[in-house]
Amino acid sequence: MDLDGSVEEGPVRHVSCFYERHGAAILQIFNEAILHSTAVYDYRPRSAETIRSWLESKGRAGLPVIGIEGAGGELLGFATYGSFRDRPAYKYSVEHSVYVRSDRRRKGLGVMLLTALIDAARGQERHVMVGGIDVENAASIALHRKLGFSCAGTIRHAGYKFGRWLDLAFYQLILDTPARPVDG
Repeated sequence: MDLDGSVEEGPVRHVSCFYERHGAAILQIFNEAILHSTAVYDYRPRSAETIRSWLESKGRAGLPVIGIEGAGGELLGFATYGSFRDRPAYKYSVEHSVYVRSDRRRKGLGVMLLTALIDAARGQERHVMVGGIDVENAASIALHRKLGFSCAGTIRHAGYKFGRWLDLAFYQLILDTPARPVDG
């Protein structure tokens, strides 16, 4: 599998996501995850305006929203990161998310997206990437372990969805950047 090449389903390419081109697909992928999985500990689907605002704020902050398009230009998945916490001393840590369209999972796209996100984090001089993963999401845990993430801990009963308590595991990857971290 190449980063811009082929996976099981054929040729794909990385793109930066923008509302005009990818907003509707991001909305569909994200809302499917909200409504039918524990990948997002939320109950209500997002609106198109929420996605527009979210993408614009990512752009203003210089944060990546990386997508994978199929040969026909359709968005197959996306990945992004944002602040881990809002205090200044956390500036080198980010919390990330990876979403793949439900009909395109287990074909190598998650690896491509997370690898591109790791590269982006290194390029932006980040040091720690954190992913919060429902403990029953074996595919996401396997993806993170495959790319060198380790479990940093689990918060039991962190969420409640679909009539049950959910345990949230945090997986982290420590990067070799920045070369010269500074306070302030």
